[in-house]
Amino acid sequence: MRKKYVFSAFVWALALCFLTAGSAFADKKKVEIAYVEWSSEVASSNVVKAVLQEKMGYKCELTAVSVGPMYVAVAAGDVDGMVASWQPLQKANLDKVASKLDDLGPNMEGVLSGLVVPDYVTINSIEEMNANADKFDGKIIGIDPGAGIMQKSEIVIKDYGLSKFKLMESTGAMMVAALKDAIRQKKWVVVTGWTPHWKWGVWKLKYLKDPKAIYGKVSDGFIKTLVRKGLKKDMPDVYKFLDNFKWTGDEMAAVMVAIKDGMKPYDAAKKWISENGAKVDGWLK
Repeated sequence: MRKKYVFSAFVWALALCFLTAGSAFADKKKVEIAYVEWSSEVASSNVVKAVLQEKMGYKCELTAVSVGPMYVAVAAGDVDGMVASWQPLQKANLDKVASKLDDLGPNMEGVLSGLVVPDYVTINSIEEMNANADKFDGKIIGIDPGAGIMQKSEIVIKDYGLSKFKLMESTGAMMVAALKDAIRQKKWVVVTGWTPHWKWGVWKLKYLKDPKAIYGKVSDGFIKTLVRKGLKKDMPDVYKFLDNFKWTGDEMAAVMVAIKDGMKPYDAAKKWISENGAKVDGWLK
């Protein structure tokens, strides 16, 4: 009889351990991060997800949206944050909602954007484009409408008088596909481009000079982290991590290249954080 009671007590104790562990896990809330499906933001958002899940015990959901709704979602508190605010390209988007969210500052500096061509294209400036419009088939291959680089490109067309060109809406993937196809045929092509991006490691490319600095200078470009109001109180450890999250273009490029070479984005992110433990530990201090 005594053995029976001892066994029953053991079972109850074991069950209590599982219940306690389950309760502790349940206390970890889900974190939702909004992002745009550009290769750069796929990389950064998955690295954030990997740290939250693998190092901090949270469940993290990534929500793909277009640029405008991404800002609205953070400001409305529909998602917890984003690490994809390209500035000054998306200044207009941020200005509309700046008072309704928390700005944690840059997570990467020295980013660049502009009009990109293969290096065999013999012009070097946006000012030379109109005279060579036929060679470009009168098209600037863009990405998704509403992106900051698309807004800037519309200004470029107006201010440089590129009357012979039309800005073509597409996606990041379609832009890269058009670039790849043109290079394969050694044709002239101009696309909206940015750094960091894995395409710079695959093809020889160059930015067309922008004397009016409409796209900005490399010293001006950075990517910000933005979070919803109340995150600091609700999940202070998540807030602290996102506030500490900072990395370089080369570090981002390593994840982008791994994805381009066939790894699933989350697997590439997990691999990167496992190989860069000291960096990740610094984010979590």
